[in-house]
Amino acid sequence: MKKKILIVWGLILVLAISGTVSAGDDEAAVEQVIKKAYFNGAFNDLDTENMKKGFHPDFAIFSAKGKKLSRYPIATWIQDIEKKKNNPDFDPDQAIRDCRIVSLDITGGAAAAKIQISKDNTLIFTDYLSLLKFNDGWKIVAKVYHRH
Repeated sequence: MKKKILIVWGLILVLAISGTVSAGDDEAAVEQVIKKAYFNGAFNDLDTENMKKGFHPDFAIFSAKGKKLSRYPIATWIQDIEKKKNNPDFDPDQAIRDCRIVSLDITGGAAAAKIQISKDNTLIFTDYLSLLKFNDGWKIVAKVYHRH
């Protein structure tokens, strides 16, 4: 009887540990997507290839324009970044931002991240990113923001 109880407790412990590792893996994966696709894709490195990998093709930035909802799709955002990079007057140092994840909340295959974007020690944006986990990994699916 004691042996069965020990086996059951052992299985419970293994399942608890594996669940924690999985949650930790998801947190690391979400952070990686945000850093590569958003921090270094949209800003610091202007790496639109990493943006294409980390953002879902149906991603959009949503904002309020009066009573209307404005939608800025990922394809347009990537095109605008490419135009900016190809402008001979563009200074890549002007794209550098201090980006940090303030909070991250993951439940199953859904995640929400609060991000702060600063330049020269001045807070510019507070962004809220929504992510979903697909068969090929986590993707950023939407953004809403506040401009400071």
